[in-house]
Amino acid sequence: MTVYKASFKKYRLEFKNTVRTSRNELKMHDVFYVRLQRLADGKITYGEAAPLKGLSTDDVPGFEQKLQWFCDLINDGMKPGSLDFEQYPSIGFAFETALLAMNHQEAFKLFDTSFYNGDQPVAINGLVWMNETGTMLQEAFEKAEAGFNTIKFKVGALDFDAECRMLESFRKRYDAFKITLRLDANGAFANNYALEQLKELSRYDIHSIEQPVKAGQFEIMQEVCAKSKIAIALDEELIGLDALNDSARALTYIKPAYIILKPTLLGGLQKSDVWIRSAGRNNIGWWATSALESNIGLNAIAQWASTYNNPLPQGLGTGGLYVNNIESPLNVESGKIYYDRSLWNTDELTRLFE
Repeated sequence: MTVYKASFKKYRLEFKNTVRTSRNELKMHDVFYVRLQRLADGKITYGEAAPLKGLSTDDVPGFEQKLQWFCDLINDGMKPGSLDFEQYPSIGFAFETALLAMNHQEAFKLFDTSFYNGDQPVAINGLVWMNETGTMLQEAFEKAEAGFNTIKFKVGALDFDAECRMLESFRKRYDAFKITLRLDANGAFANNYALEQLKELSRYDIHSIEQPVKAGQFEIMQEVCAKSKIAIALDEELIGLDALNDSARALTYIKPAYIILKPTLLGGLQKSDVWIRSAGRNNIGWWATSALESNIGLNAIAQWASTYNNPLPQGLGTGGLYVNNIESPLNVESGKIYYDRSLWNTDELTRLFE
């Protein structure tokens, strides 16, 4: 017996400004909205599959055909929760979050938290994307003045000395008692120079740095984590690993200070929960970040993150990057993300599926 009807639509998000990291640059981002309808009562919910170009394991040819295949299975009577999304983590995340919303009256409610009810905002970091160092510095100053007490710089693509001067200039205005600094290298540092660079960067009172060297080098990363003067956070290192079978082994061996959780890239919220449990057993901290999802996916990640009451600022401030994002209750103010259900406007989403 068929329980659900599933369909999807492709949507092209356009960035206000080109987004740059040490890995690549993006001017647009294609996402896929999944629509799930429960036939018993007609309830409709949505999820978002947003494979990130050059990074997601399911950024592969034939992605749309595979997504249609999953929809066809559901339309033929298969339950979404019984399907194997292991090779397509972003699709798994989309159907998982659409199913979670089926448990609540509101179409975009996944968890009953103080955050969702508008009572408790979630602290987030202010993200400074790669650009000319003068532009990055000015953006960091603006975020500090806007109330962010944790700011993250993308580093690794520019001249290293110039990046150091940028951080030094920031620290001359804001010391570590006022502003916490995070860095994200996206694997840009060469193996043989990484520790030397990290030592130099430690002069600027850096809280942590994400993925200083390329992922997939467990021995190198273990040495970096053991010897670095800055706390190391794993990000890309987690992508492609199986949460149930690999998380404990990887974290026990590498021993990072933190892990960064991107549910779209890791296969969903339950898979991310497994990483959190493994991290907890190894006294490793964590925070969640978006992977450039639209507000549909970001809504799910923010609600999920709020269930943990994690005191560390999350990386959930990317909703304002696009000129054509779906209007949502997510509102960033003074270094926090707030939820106001009255702000949902899903007209564009509804029109896509008409």
